[in-house]
Amino acid sequence: MECRLCGHPSTHKHGKAPNGSQRYFCPQCKQTFNERFDTLYYHRHVTPEQIRQVLQAHSEGSSLRGISRTSGLAYNTVVSIVRAASVQAQLVHNAEVQSVLTEEVSADELWSFVAKNKSSASQRN
Repeated sequence: MECRLCGHPSTHKHGKAPNGSQRYFCPQCKQTFNERFDTLYYHRHVTPEQIRQVLQAHSEGSSLRGISRTSGLAYNTVVSIVRAASVQAQLVHNAEVQSVLTEEVSADELWSFVAKNKSSASQRN
């Protein structure tokens, strides 16, 4: 397994965590980590199913307090899950956008929005 901290290609198994997940040791950076490191599940005491339900409800437009009530999780836990998912999604998006080879970018919707705002501002004056 590749080290998720420094990218070293070879890590060694290093016992198991109290929750049963496999731990790994990197000989280069001398750090230990587990399979869940740098995922939505790392250092969380909620099940993957609960995280899925929170994210599903959030994507359907439910309020954070409503999700908290229906899932039985604390409001701050729900906010933390949504923020962590947002960060992960932004990283994936940025990596995908950077890999697109293009010479020209179209921003039609943006310019129509700007033009609309300019015409609205001139009508108010």
